[in-house]
Amino acid sequence: MTIVGVIPARYASVRFPGKPLAPLAGKPMVVRVWEAAKEAGRIDRVLVATDDERIAAAVRDVGGEVVLTSPDAPSGTDRLAEAARKIPADVYVNIQGDEPLMSPANIDAAVETLVGDLQREIATIALSIPASEAVDPNVVKVAVAKDGRALYFSRAGIPYPRNGQPAHRKHLGIYAYRAATLQRLAALPPSPLEQLESLEQLRWLEAGYTIWVGEAADDSIGVDTPEDLEKAERYLRKEPVS
Repeated sequence: MTIVGVIPARYASVRFPGKPLAPLAGKPMVVRVWEAAKEAGRIDRVLVATDDERIAAAVRDVGGEVVLTSPDAPSGTDRLAEAARKIPADVYVNIQGDEPLMSPANIDAAVETLVGDLQREIATIALSIPASEAVDPNVVKVAVAKDGRALYFSRAGIPYPRNGQPAHRKHLGIYAYRAATLQRLAALPPSPLEQLESLEQLRWLEAGYTIWVGEAADDSIGVDTPEDLEKAERYLRKEPVS
């Protein structure tokens, strides 16, 4: 079985233009993601999928592999699917380019959740968080069935603790897909719940796909804004992160 990790990276961003090239502790953020992915034990090959030559040059400068994709790709999944059509594999792992602190162990956890059962088509990871963190709409939560199936993803603090203590699970945005499933997902049209919450994985649930949720090894800090980048810098300096 061949497993390829793909890091989708685009230069354009409404909130943070040029984000993949933003320096984090002396290295472009996309390079830090690539370095972490290279350390994952379950990944056979790592590449960056981008439409921007500046990003491509930064990756190539450190010996990384790049696949150039269309500037018209509407999402990371579409960019991943385009790269997959050029690079054959059995399983593809979508490693978010704005997760520079994502650990190799988390990447392996997503892969193991998928390949542990031949019937599984999509896998991701999550971890428990306190109620104080669950109120943040930028932290995506997932409700999970006893057998590990994702029931719903939301920016709201699900499940609502009407009775008893809350049991919130933070979703970490890394996905592993079977090759054929990835191409089918990329062909799906946007769905109502996806558009309402701005969460692409809801499109897959609405289309009837099952997403299996594994246990994350540790937390990560997603970088959507320059303020998030500063948080990541403080984390690497072992300073308090609020």
